[in-house]
Amino acid sequence: MRFGSVRRVCQPKTRTSHRAWPLAVPAVAIALAAFAQPVPDTCKIHYPDDAAIAWTCHRIGRHDTLSGLFGAHWQGVLRFNRIDRRHIYPGVRIKVPADLRQVHDFTPMPKRYRPADEFPKFILVNLTEQFLGAYEHGKLVLSFPIASGKSTDPTPDGLFKVTAYDRLHSSSVYDIEGTRTPYPMHYALRFFITAQGVADWIHGRDIPGYPASHGCIGLYDEQMQKEYYGDPRHPILESARTLFEWAIAPHPDDGRFHDLANGPPVLIIGQAPAFPPPPAKTAPTPVRGDRDPHVSSALASCGK
Repeated sequence: MRFGSVRRVCQPKTRTSHRAWPLAVPAVAIALAAFAQPVPDTCKIHYPDDAAIAWTCHRIGRHDTLSGLFGAHWQGVLRFNRIDRRHIYPGVRIKVPADLRQVHDFTPMPKRYRPADEFPKFILVNLTEQFLGAYEHGKLVLSFPIASGKSTDPTPDGLFKVTAYDRLHSSSVYDIEGTRTPYPMHYALRFFITAQGVADWIHGRDIPGYPASHGCIGLYDEQMQKEYYGDPRHPILESARTLFEWAIAPHPDDGRFHDLANGPPVLIIGQAPAFPPPPAKTAPTPVRGDRDPHVSSALASCGK
């Protein structure tokens, strides 16, 4: 089955070549994916911006490929589902837009975020949409899907600041499931430390299509996945690295931990969807930055 009403379209603007790799998943990758519970079903998670795009639900089949299903729009479909390639395997259900052109370089983040106009760099995280936007003087320059904290370990909301960076950071608490290897948190930007001394970071991780972290904010890092899981064989999605390099510039990076005195503000708004979701009572209320009532007062206390 091929989705979409056009056969050939322009390639999305990305940093790397836009080759579409098949979903030929090695047996070891399927075995690893089986450990991740529950099996991704992004059709059961509803984001405010879903209402703007007509979509149907598709169960990934044994012989499906991203290029065969979505052509040049495969990255946009992944972004729309807030999922990475390693979590696309037979049995997974994902949302497929009726018109694939609508998810070309998909983002629910506002193109202009006026509360950030005075800041050279500003990071806005919308937990409700499970998306992050990077702004320069209020103009959106980068946006990426995220995996935030799950309901038992929620990501804190409020106004923070990037206070440290560590390109090769790894967890001191959690291991890769089934191993004794500390979970890699590469391209890490620290934004919060609890009273107990536990830090939350924005960093590269698995993006399974639903909130899954222990409070941190995860971004695509396929190079890490190849190194630790062997899949995907040809890394393309590297949003953790892109945000990291943007956030710390012009500071040097030698692969070690560094404090950061004047890091970008990080404003976290909204509430992450539960997965599996509870029975729906009312539709979630969209959380759009320009209309958030406590943004202005919070920003007033944020040093530059």
